[in-house]
Amino acid sequence: MILSIESSCDDSSIAITSIKTNKLLFHKKISQEAKHASYGGVVPELASRLHAIDLPNIFEETKPYHSNLKAVAVTNQPGLGVTLLEGIAMAKTIAVVKNIPLIPVHHLKGHIYSLFIEKDEILPLLVLLISGGHTQIIRVEGLNSMKILASTIDDSVGESFDKVAKMMGLSYPGGPIIEKLAKDGDEDRFNLPVPLRNSKLIAFSLSGLKNAVRVTIESLGGAVEMSRKDKCDLSASFQKVIKLHLIQKSKKIFKTENIKDFAIVGGASANLYIRDAFNKLCKEFGKELHTVPLEFCSDNAAMIGRYAIEAYKKRLFIDPYDIDIVSNKKRQSGTEL
Repeated sequence: MILSIESSCDDSSIAITSIKTNKLLFHKKISQEAKHASYGGVVPELASRLHAIDLPNIFEETKPYHSNLKAVAVTNQPGLGVTLLEGIAMAKTIAVVKNIPLIPVHHLKGHIYSLFIEKDEILPLLVLLISGGHTQIIRVEGLNSMKILASTIDDSVGESFDKVAKMMGLSYPGGPIIEKLAKDGDEDRFNLPVPLRNSKLIAFSLSGLKNAVRVTIESLGGAVEMSRKDKCDLSASFQKVIKLHLIQKSKKIFKTENIKDFAIVGGASANLYIRDAFNKLCKEFGKELHTVPLEFCSDNAAMIGRYAIEAYKKRLFIDPYDIDIVSNKKRQSGTEL
């Protein structure tokens, strides 16, 4: 079995996965959303302190599996430095004390492998990754063969949902709240601009859209003066433009990529409105859409463990004393993940 740890942001999570069967034997995640909600976003130092409390408590629950552990896996990039350190410190200790291999896991690769929790791999694969920190389309041909075909040049989808929610005086995280309000809204009321609509650039950009939302809120008298209908309509209009932007750029890639399997992963992929739009797009292009169960869309250790199974088979280990945080640099289109 492999014990996996995820602490890249504000979710403390540990999982136990069977190497032979891919079966998830144990999985627990403690969300910190309620603790950060009053701040309108994640406070790194607070998240780190909560990880220091929650991770050992979860680890204690995995004791029945400890005698069968063959490796320990942990997220080491990208993420918040102070929170990654909590998971890495625990993983290093376990690896040294039990004398078992340590597997470092790239968080985004973990999201891709969330597709395969308790399943076999499906490769090659085109993947749209939309999360709180990233918006990318990736061609996945193997464990260490992942090429970024398009990436955001500023804000991510998840970040934009959170910031727009904050501008409207809503709570954190913003994505689920905006999706819920949008169901009761008129998506055609506000004429918000579709980013890069007339650009040949195959990339994503959401800062301009976010600014247009800010101007609209100001024209309505600010968040305090907005009625519930205003918020529902603006949520629906904003969500519609996000969908159109993602679809428009994905279409350009669909026209040049022959891979028939397409997937959406990451926290924002839990948005059912966006899923439905991509289901229609895939049918138009003769592609098969793959999605992640809603419980595994956001950060979790089960996805880290599923990636680790394939890494274990290829013996992609690291000396426990050498593992460290990898700097979170913005990656551009055409680079390897």
